[in-house]
Amino acid sequence: MRWCWRALSAASVATVLLVALAMLLFTPGPAIAGESETVWHPQPGNPAALSRIYDVNRAAMQTAGAPYSKWTGQGRQFLAFDHRGNGRVVEVFGDLATADRIAVLVPGVSTTADNFNTGLDGVRDRAPAVQARGLYDATLAAAPAQHVAVIAWLGYDAPQGLGRTAAREELARAGAISLDSFTQDLATMRPNARVTLIGHSYGSVVAGLAAADLPSQVKDLVVVGSPGMGVSRAADLHTAAHVWAGQSAQDWINWVPALRVWGAGHGTLPTTPGFGDSVFGTSGVIDHDHYLAPGTQSLGNIVHIVLGRDSSVTGPNLSALPGQASG
Repeated sequence: MRWCWRALSAASVATVLLVALAMLLFTPGPAIAGESETVWHPQPGNPAALSRIYDVNRAAMQTAGAPYSKWTGQGRQFLAFDHRGNGRVVEVFGDLATADRIAVLVPGVSTTADNFNTGLDGVRDRAPAVQARGLYDATLAAAPAQHVAVIAWLGYDAPQGLGRTAAREELARAGAISLDSFTQDLATMRPNARVTLIGHSYGSVVAGLAAADLPSQVKDLVVVGSPGMGVSRAADLHTAAHVWAGQSAQDWINWVPALRVWGAGHGTLPTTPGFGDSVFGTSGVIDHDHYLAPGTQSLGNIVHIVLGRDSSVTGPNLSALPGQASG
C-alpha cells in the first residue's frame, strides 16, 4: 500500500502544479489602458512644431539625469520621453517633416527606456535606437535621394521577461491602441507618405492587434522573430497592408507553441506555410536579436520594403519572391 500512497501524493503535487500554472497563464490580467500621447500633436505644414517638441523632450531628458541626459547632446530627436515605470521613448532618425517613406519599429519583450539605447543585457543589436539607426543608414545608402525617416517607437509597456504577461495579450492590446493613435498622427502630418510598420518579437503581437485600425498610409506590415500576431491567418488581421514575415532558423522563437488557449498564446507563427503572408529570407541572422544587423539578408529585405521595391525582396532561398510588384 505504501507505493499507492506515494503515487497518490505525486499525483496530488502534479495536479497542484498544473492548476497553479493554469491560473498563472490563463487568468486574465487587469485591463491596461493605453497611455495617451500628450507631448506630440501633429501640425501639418509646421516643421517648427517638431523642433519645439524635440526641445521639450531634450529638456526633460536633461532633467531626468543619466543615462538620458547623455543622449541630448548628440543631435538626436525625441518625439516622446517619459522615464517613469518602464518608460516611454520615441526617437526619430531623419527629417520627419519632409519624409515620403516612414518606417516605425516596434520592439518586444523586456525593452525599457533604460535599455532603449544599449539593448537588453547589453546586446546592442537588440536596442531600438541601434536598430532604427541601422535601418535608417542602410535605407539612406540604398536610396540617397529618397526622403526617409525611421522611428524607434517604445510607446507602450512591454512585458518584462518571458513570463505570464509575455504569454498573454493585455499589454499588446494597450500598445495597439497607442500604436494606432501614433500612426494616425503620422498620417495627419504626412498624408502622402508611405508608412512601413515593423514589429520585432512581442512587438509583432502589438502590430497584429493594431492592424485592423491602421490608417491607409500604412502600406506594409513587417514582422520578424514573431511568436504570432494574435490570429491564425493573415486574412484575420483585416488590413489592406501587405503583410511580410521573416524568421531565422536559429531563432528560439520557432519553439513557441502555435496556439491560443484561454487568452494565452499568440496564434500561428507568421512564417508557417499557408498563413497567407510573404515570407522573406533572413540569412545571416544568428539568433532572436539580429534581424536588423548590418550585412543580414533581413535588413536588406526590409530596406527594399521600406523603399517600395517589393520585386527586389528575396526569399529564404535567396531568390526573388513570386508575384511581387514594385510598390
